[in-house]
Amino acid sequence: MLWTLFLALLLLLLLHTQLHVCLQELRSSSTSPTSQAPSAMNTTAQRLPGAIIIGARKGGTRALLEMLNLHPDVEVAKAEVHYFNLDENYHRGQTWYRAQMPFTSLGQLTVEKTPGYFTAPLVPQRIWEMNPEVRLLLIVRDPAERLVSDYTQVLHNRLQRHKSYQPLEELLLLPNGHIDPSYKALQRSLYHLHLQRWLSFFPRQQIHVVDGEALIRDPFPELQKAERFLDLPSHIEASNFYFNSTKGFYCLLSAGHDKCLDESKGRPHAPLSRQAFHKLCHFLREPNQRFFKLVGHTFPWC
Repeated sequence: MLWTLFLALLLLLLLHTQLHVCLQELRSSSTSPTSQAPSAMNTTAQRLPGAIIIGARKGGTRALLEMLNLHPDVEVAKAEVHYFNLDENYHRGQTWYRAQMPFTSLGQLTVEKTPGYFTAPLVPQRIWEMNPEVRLLLIVRDPAERLVSDYTQVLHNRLQRHKSYQPLEELLLLPNGHIDPSYKALQRSLYHLHLQRWLSFFPRQQIHVVDGEALIRDPFPELQKAERFLDLPSHIEASNFYFNSTKGFYCLLSAGHDKCLDESKGRPHAPLSRQAFHKLCHFLREPNQRFFKLVGHTFPWC
């Protein structure tokens, strides 16, 4: 009887020891660096942008976005989100805005572009309230050429919908032959007025100005500057660009695949008389000088 009791106690002791060992192994495997659980570094998520291309409209924002997307550490929102400049979108909240962003890994930079941001009065404060450290990219071109390109896009869109539209000269000039300062496309070309509003919230060093004409002539140097501004490791190379003589501008080359902007880019400008264009350039002379002082750089504009 005693012998049977002794064997039973011994068996219970062995079972207890084995259970303790199993528990220890289980705890060790759950915290081991070689665990099969996925690493946090490898997980992807939709994140708020760390950089935003804020404009200017018809300044080359799409080209800049596609070129930045050549970098492996950059993921871009594919469509213009219009979150900060359209109230109906802004009131949907940041959860909605985040859902419009691409999936990124930790360490990657999310970039969004909406050229309407630059001229919309409420946008600078709204972006600052989301993230006062966000990096901003502003691409500009000759404001007179930008105005004609702006008009050309609106004209093309209206013609596609079989709607009439006034000639540019009628919109640009008053009956007395003077420039009409209230013309909306002209207002968008007064860069200094809009930039002053942004500088009320963001320091100048947080806004990188890209030369739109230089980006067209020779993209690589402008992309190098943008990489440095965004604290990205140097990755984009001159070999990522080639001149397409048929289209008349540079296209992108990456991993053996080429990509050109769509046919709406490089569209011939609507006609404007030489006299009206000279009046426009004269009107923009002082606003341009004010913009040059704000950015600390002079551009060779009309």
